[in-house]
Amino acid sequence: MEFIEGGVTAAEGFLASGLHCGIRKNKTKPDLALIYSDRPCAAAAVYTQNLVQGAPIAVTKKHIANGRAQAVICNSGIANTCAPDGMEKAEAMCKIAGQALRLDPEDVAVASTGVIGPSLPIEPIENAMDELKAALSPSGSRGAAHAIMTTDTFPKEAAVGCCIGGKTVKVGGISKGSGMIHPNMATMLCFVTTDCQISPPMLQKAVKAAADATFNMISVDGDTSTNDTFLVLANGAAGNQEITDEGEDFADFVAALEAVGRKLAKMMARDGEGATRLLTVRVEGAPHLQAARAIARSVSSSSLFKAAMFGSDANAGGRAMCAIGYAGASVDVNKIDVSFQSQKGRVQVVKDGMGIEFSEELALQVLGEEEILTVINLKDGCTVAEAYGCDLTYDYVKINADYRT
Repeated sequence: MEFIEGGVTAAEGFLASGLHCGIRKNKTKPDLALIYSDRPCAAAAVYTQNLVQGAPIAVTKKHIANGRAQAVICNSGIANTCAPDGMEKAEAMCKIAGQALRLDPEDVAVASTGVIGPSLPIEPIENAMDELKAALSPSGSRGAAHAIMTTDTFPKEAAVGCCIGGKTVKVGGISKGSGMIHPNMATMLCFVTTDCQISPPMLQKAVKAAADATFNMISVDGDTSTNDTFLVLANGAAGNQEITDEGEDFADFVAALEAVGRKLAKMMARDGEGATRLLTVRVEGAPHLQAARAIARSVSSSSLFKAAMFGSDANAGGRAMCAIGYAGASVDVNKIDVSFQSQKGRVQVVKDGMGIEFSEELALQVLGEEEILTVINLKDGCTVAEAYGCDLTYDYVKINADYRT
């Protein structure tokens, strides 16, 4: 497996585009994206676990209930959530895209992101549809990635190539996410495409496994959003034998999907609102995966831990221990080691559950880097899990205080 260029259009048969249609007042910000396959696709998705969900989620769930789709339309600027005409507008987006692409609207998935509450104007989308369709391109991933951004500071794309069943298979995607990010599907939109031939039931299994290992392991601020969608389309253009059950081919596909998901997840964590550092929390020596993931998520989500990291304060070790203690995992806290690593070196701050002496000068250097790895060794098994997050800064409050204004 290797990372390649192309993002959501890396796989054979996929086109994408993005433009400014007028939902956003700022004309320099694209706000409408389209992804299209030249043939029908298997489709699968997972969504937010928030009880308050955007209308696009309900429509997409209904449209891909048969395991099939061929296009995705997505707007940014307005979330189409808690709006009285939300369902009508989400269905209208699918109808507009379907007419332009000569598809049944039921074969179009829809997503929205932005401010919760306002009604989504449909006229700008309708007026821009011909231009959006004309802009579809095998190099259109970057444009689509820009169009789904909200408070993101950079577009997020990733793709890999691998061999499955003797055929070259590509998996690529785009995502957005900067704030309102927390496990329970994380808070994001992510669209992944692949030319792998895989049945809808197996694709759903793969999507769930990849989400649990990647997007459900990131946290920026503890808020689980209303519009989270991780959608995968597989058009089979690679020509591999269809994956219909678990085995080597399925495992290879999941690995590729996770590789793309993990890269996108880390980009979102790094781009957390106001963030200055990407934080990776690795739990080693765990008795089982559930414990490893619970502890990694607990530490990476801790506001106290994140604030200490912003201040390059090695007291984050004590705060990590605190978060381990309320993670809900049964562990022997008297066996735990905690250390921090970066390009500047490694410093251990906890041994066998107790704070130890360390070089404050070295700790300040290690924690002053933009990417920091926290290693927590439970010494109670051989399972490993990682979670991804960012530091908590003054700018996070400023960004969210001024989100609309």
